[in-house]
Amino acid sequence: MRIYNLFPLLAGPFSAWRPHLERAANLGFNWVFVNPIQQLGRSGSLYSIKDYFKIHPFFIDSMSAKSPEEQVRAVVAEAESLGLKMMQDLVLNHCAYDSPLVRKYPHWFVKEKGRIAHPFCLHDGQKVVWRDLACFDHRRTSDPEGLYRYSRAVVEHLVGLGFKGFRCDAAYQIPGPFWRRLIEETKRAYPEVVFVAETLGCSVDQTRETAAAGFDYIFNSAKWWDFESPWLLEQYNLTRELVPSIAFPESHDTPRLFAECQRNVDALKQRYLFTALFSAGVMMPMGYEFGFEKPLHVVKTTPADWEQTHVDICEFVRKVNNIKSQYRVFQEESITEVLDHPNRAILLLWKASFRNHQEALIILNKNVWGREVFYTDNLYQYVQSPPPLVDVSPQWPQDYLPTPFHFELTPGMGRVLVTGR
Repeated sequence: MRIYNLFPLLAGPFSAWRPHLERAANLGFNWVFVNPIQQLGRSGSLYSIKDYFKIHPFFIDSMSAKSPEEQVRAVVAEAESLGLKMMQDLVLNHCAYDSPLVRKYPHWFVKEKGRIAHPFCLHDGQKVVWRDLACFDHRRTSDPEGLYRYSRAVVEHLVGLGFKGFRCDAAYQIPGPFWRRLIEETKRAYPEVVFVAETLGCSVDQTRETAAAGFDYIFNSAKWWDFESPWLLEQYNLTRELVPSIAFPESHDTPRLFAECQRNVDALKQRYLFTALFSAGVMMPMGYEFGFEKPLHVVKTTPADWEQTHVDICEFVRKVNNIKSQYRVFQEESITEVLDHPNRAILLLWKASFRNHQEALIILNKNVWGREVFYTDNLYQYVQSPPPLVDVSPQWPQDYLPTPFHFELTPGMGRVLVTGR
């Protein structure tokens, strides 16, 4: 999966989405993920849904003769005409505290001291409570069938609007048997629908338990890897045979990478190349391609936050996505190892497909501020396949790979080599 995250508050009304969809298609993405578009609660947060079956007025053209639902179907049809499938956020772990559901079905919710509880998390040892949200009690509700059927109806409604995939928010907070039933019943009716579990921030055991519930993909933590510590590959190998994963260079929950890396364009390219080729899927939020610096905000972002920059890595992203789409080794949870190299400023990553035995070498300059030299007596010592190795790098691919091999990598640059078979 190559996913472009169209952040709806930044994109604006449905009538303004066409240019963003066209750009996503031109960049080589085949999916578009959209954060919630349903009617919001009092806080105005995209993830504080008041009514799952109504569309937030912000996105609707009130002058259109089409109903809100017809407007959604129209924009989904536009996406599909460009070769893009649409994925919607599925938020079933909580709803808005001022949702009618709280009054009508109080037994569906977690209680604390007799009151409906708010979800929370621990951040730097401090308890952060989201007081605009009410926490569904999927584990201990006295009416599990009623809550399940309501959730199933939400999925049916969104599929009816044309969505072919779901990013399941905080999926690990909901029991595996619930997901297993929901996924099985949905796929029985709509085999093409894809379920992706958002599992960031949970334990490895929680990730494995959630993945085993039938999800098609999970998200991984490649965004935070320092290119050295063992934890990323340890996590990757614990789930690799269970379910494929999706990496991202930044998300709507993180700061903008361009701001984090002191406006270094080479860092943008480096991290996109790595996350796109590391695992089976990749997701990129809108604005990354232009070096946006303002974080996406689930309440405050507006179309006025669209930034005018002098950055444009669209051609680079297009070339990387083309590499991913052409070579099987980059479309699966391939066998992956970090290989030793004398220059510690270089990441040498070996990957091997378990489906067609194709291999790949990624030679990545970890240093985004300076050049580094990669040298080896023989590139073929790193692969098991016979020659040739083919250079498919997004920048200045070489027609011929000499032995010995010497290359001066510009800041953050990656060389991508694949075997012929």
